[in-house]
Amino acid sequence: MQVAKTRLFVSHPLGEGQTIPLDRDQAHYLFGVMRLSAGAFVSLFNGVDGEYLAEVTEAGKRGGVLTCHAQSRSLQMPPDLWLYFAPIKKTRTDFIVEKAAEMGAARICPVSTDYTNSDRIRRARLQAHALEAAEQCGGTYVPEVAELAKLDRVLADWPEGRQLLFCDERMVGEVSELKTAYPDAPWAILIGPEGGFSPSERDRLHALPFAHPISLGPRILRADTAAVAALTLWQSTLGDW
Repeated sequence: MQVAKTRLFVSHPLGEGQTIPLDRDQAHYLFGVMRLSAGAFVSLFNGVDGEYLAEVTEAGKRGGVLTCHAQSRSLQMPPDLWLYFAPIKKTRTDFIVEKAAEMGAARICPVSTDYTNSDRIRRARLQAHALEAAEQCGGTYVPEVAELAKLDRVLADWPEGRQLLFCDERMVGEVSELKTAYPDAPWAILIGPEGGFSPSERDRLHALPFAHPISLGPRILRADTAAVAALTLWQSTLGDW
């Protein structure tokens, strides 16, 4: 079988013999940036049909056509894990979204807390970062990036049965471990903003029956580092690693 070194997300259905038209941006990337030409092979995925090996059958500056050959990988769904985080500086928020997609979060949810520094996000840009991360890491699924929501509303509308791993910076240095009493339950991770959660938010979280507070070690981590650490902890204990 031919080997493709370039992966591309497309929004079209994939299947053996299926032709995929390319828009101008996709054509520029494949033929202008990656220097591919007719006869080259590309790996395609759409988040639904798995991954397919496709051949470039038409190549132009403003468009092109790919033709699917055989399926190279079936769809691999991530664990049912959501990441909630308070937006921080632009590049560090981008980092959180990229790493969450790479590490297998099924949904990425920005939340506004009492101490959140940024009260707006560009969802389309963050979704594009999640897509690019899936392309780079070999994923066949692209996590959804949700709109920014207020933490109190998120908690009030919490879905029944979903457990919450609450990373509490006030517990720094304490010995704690991820509860494994819910191995088959859907989970979510909540990372606070720079400056941490407010006292009222922390009290509310500790009182919730589905929330499990945990320390991430003997040092207070930056928000973007904490997201990676918490995802690693959950994946190694309850995830698909």
